[in-house]
Amino acid sequence: MRLPIELRHVAPRLATGAFILNSGLAKRGADEQTAAMMHGMAKNTYPFLGRLRPATFLRLLSAGEITLGAALLLPVVPTAVAGIGLTAFSAGLVGLYLRTPGMREEGSLRPTQDGTALAKDTWMLGIGIGFVVDGATSRGC
Repeated sequence: MRLPIELRHVAPRLATGAFILNSGLAKRGADEQTAAMMHGMAKNTYPFLGRLRPATFLRLLSAGEITLGAALLLPVVPTAVAGIGLTAFSAGLVGLYLRTPGMREEGSLRPTQDGTALAKDTWMLGIGIGFVVDGATSRGC
């Protein structure tokens, strides 16, 4: 039985999957103050998230990161499918970077010191898009 991933996908799947899984696991035991801080930043960028309680938001974010991280790490999940999830997730993070005041230098896409932590998520967006494009253009499609 052939796995639905290519050898060239292993390294980026391992890197992004481990990073995202670790992030999700770390959020599982977060306190109310951390939940409120993360929820506040997210709802300022995405107002519909204001309907959630901070603890609920953080629990859902943690579960989503754990699920996405596992999907990237498990070779039975097709790379194009994992890539769709990675693209959606990282697009939301890049949106935080682009829409949160103080993250970018005035009139520029260059990050401020505070914005570097969010700007780095562009690498995950690039990997996700690459997975989706590769899946859509492979001979098996």
